[in-house]
Parts: sequence; structure tokens; C-alpha cells
Amino acid sequence: MSWYIWTSLAALLFCVVLLGKYFVRLLKKGPPKDLSQKSGNIAQAVCYSCIGAMSPMQKESAYLHLPTYSAGIIFHIGNFLAILVYVIIALSAIFSFRIPIESVTNLVIIILAAITFVASVCGLSLFIKRIVKKELRELSCTDDYISNLLCTVMLFVTTYSLWMFQFGAVYYITMALLFVWMPIGKIKHVLYFFFARYHLGFFYGWRGTWPPKKATV
Repeated sequence: MSWYIWTSLAALLFCVVLLGKYFVRLLKKGPPKDLSQKSGNIAQAVCYSCIGAMSPMQKESAYLHLPTYSAGIIFHIGNFLAILVYVIIALSAIFSFRIPIESVTNLVIIILAAITFVASVCGLSLFIKRIVKKELRELSCTDDYISNLLCTVMLFVTTYSLWMFQFGAVYYITMALLFVWMPIGKIKHVLYFFFARYHLGFFYGWRGTWPPKKATV
């Protein structure tokens, strides 16, 4: 294998080890400790926290910014898909097996490339909006810009690589940079997100606030 493939694999190992360390640390902390009297269903509240409460209509202001909210969803889907593509390509390089492109129809490749391209455009639009809008600049830090731009570049590179079906040095180095930054910057919320939603669901579920009860007249 080429040096840039080994570089990306080393970066992936670094990422997995660090995220694994964070994961174990979070597990050791255990569930939240609440001294108040339990009055609700925690399991239902956690499910609502991860599904229903993520709806823009259930958030404080997301429903006022539906285009941005939608762009963020597409951006995240594209990132997960791009990482899945990397895993498949990397495995083919490690075990020296050839992906039977003949059985993978052009339509599948076009669909994958289209999704990552649309996601990259969404990422770029979010990056520009963060720069242009004063209120977003005031809320943003260097990590926000780096993480957004790095994921956007990765999506553009993945789109090109899929379209040409050629995964070269630029592709693997870009993925390596992403994997190195992931456990260091804000992208590590890929792990913390689920623990945060669990804690939020636990808090409101314990008190019987979530899932919200339908109002009766």
C-alpha cells in the first residue's frame, strides 16, 4: 500500500483510540444522579430526546431557520456517508481486493456522488453564513470554522473521487486530516451527542416532562 493510505489508517487509529478513551470515561461516570422523586418514564423520554425533540418544530428557534436546519441535516448525512465510503475503500486497499465496479452500477456511484456533492454545497453555505452574519460570528470560535471547512473540503474531495472512481493521495491525506481533528475539535460531538441527548432525556423523563403530554380541553 502507498504511504498516504498508511497515513490515513494511522490517523483513523488515532481517532478511534481517543474517541474510545472518551467513551470509556463517559461510561464510567454512569447515569445521572437525581435526588428528586421520579414521576415519569425515562426510556420514553430518551427516545423522544433523540427523535421527537430533534424536530425543528420542537426547538426554540430552528423552525424560524428551516433552510439552515435542513442544510445542517444534509451536511451531517453527507459526512457519515463519506466516512462509510472511506471504510469500504480502505478495506479494499488493506485486504487487496478489487471492488467489482461492474456490479456496482453507475447509478449507485452517481447517487453517492450527488449526495456528497449536495452535502458539500450545504457545508460551504453554512461556512459562508457563519462568516457573513454578525450574530453567528460572535458565537463562533476558531474550532467552528476549522471543523466546518475541513468537513466541507472532505466532501468535495470525496465527490470528485467517487465521480472519477480514483482515490489518490489528496483523498487519503484529506481523510487523515479529518480523523486527526475529529477527536480534538468539535467534531467529537459525533460521540458526545448521544450521551448529551441521553442525559437530557433522563432529566426531563425523570420529572415526567418528556414526552410532552397532549393538551386536553
